[in-house]
Amino acid sequence: QVQLVESGGGLVQPGGSLRLSCAASTSIFSFNVMGWYRQPPGKQRELVATIPNIGVPNYADSVKGRFTISRDNAKNTVYLQMNSLKPEDTAVYSCYGRRLGYEYWGQGTQVTVSS
Repeated sequence: QVQLVESGGGLVQPGGSLRLSCAASTSIFSFNVMGWYRQPPGKQRELVATIPNIGVPNYADSVKGRFTISRDNAKNTVYLQMNSLKPEDTAVYSCYGRRLGYEYWGQGTQVTVSS
């Protein structure tokens, strides 16, 4: 069974940085798309960024220029580098992957931006 496990969340001050990691239990080379979604408190889940196996990443307008998604197929890991964090970035961040028509989700990691 495919598992996605996130790490790297935590508490950070506004303007700070965090890097999230998503480790897959199988080769991510077979994933057509991988990405990150987030669910702010009291709100619906929303797209943060996706990265295809071939092609360019896609970002939500709210994070463009601040967040960078990358994938390391050799390490079976997807990363989300988050810079210039704002309080409105506070959310549970979940890793996502689509492979062979199936979707997979991680359990989520909490990111809190607060002074």
